[in-house]
Amino acid sequence: MFNISNQVGIYEKALPNGDWSEKFKIAKQFNFDFIELSIDESPERLARLDWSDQEINNLNKLQSEYQIKIRSICFSGHRKYPLGSHNETIRTTALALLKKCIVLAIKLGVRVIQLAGYDVYYEIKDYETRTWFLTNLKAGLKLANRYGVMLAIETMDDPFISSITKYLAIKKECPSPWLSVYPDVGNLSAWVGAEVTKEIASGIDEIVGFHLKDTIAVSSHYPGKFKRVPFGSGCVDFVKILQYLRTVDYQGSFMIEAWFEDDNNPVQELQTAVNFINKQFRKAGWG
Repeated sequence: MFNISNQVGIYEKALPNGDWSEKFKIAKQFNFDFIELSIDESPERLARLDWSDQEINNLNKLQSEYQIKIRSICFSGHRKYPLGSHNETIRTTALALLKKCIVLAIKLGVRVIQLAGYDVYYEIKDYETRTWFLTNLKAGLKLANRYGVMLAIETMDDPFISSITKYLAIKKECPSPWLSVYPDVGNLSAWVGAEVTKEIASGIDEIVGFHLKDTIAVSSHYPGKFKRVPFGSGCVDFVKILQYLRTVDYQGSFMIEAWFEDDNNPVQELQTAVNFINKQFRKAGWG
């Protein structure tokens, strides 16, 4: 469906909430190249870190059957168990979960784990939370190096890493080849506005993929809206961003991020989103 050479994937939460066979079937129907697996802070999805070998083998069989890879993992479980927590027990848990996620990635054939760019989420931020985040990110990068898995920080709905510039400051303190950035064009646009292509340009060689979603901008009187903003109704200038990426011959992937899984008609909503994104690619001169 996407007439571009780059791989285009779909976030698991944009697919109907059912068994994996159905998810792969719909992803195939829309000609997606890959699915991004979600491991969020919910007990149900954190439990995936303890999947049995049989459960993993079943998922690998579906990847082979449908010729669609689980190419990346969106690991947002660190919202509940952050690397920068004031609580030592939580920090220890955060690293243990990250190690499990890396091992799961290897078993599934995944090479990129997207980390949420939070030092802490539910706690008060301070110098200590940033320091602990850096300390534990360095420990996580040693694990990533050992197993050969890339850790890619997503630009978030949170001021800690809300831009590529802020990611680059983290990279300077954690100079590992196993650390990269996975920009979310919605989150990025909500924070930096018209400077979005300048931000992308600042770290273009660090980028492993893009999340495509819409958002409503942050302002002095509004905290922004970062989820469930219908495509085309927010602040993201998709054509401007895609035109820039075309001019620099960007060869990486795109992943449509949406939350349709519990809606009444998720397939129809996904079709609407795909139609919109396809139109933006065409307007930007892709394909």
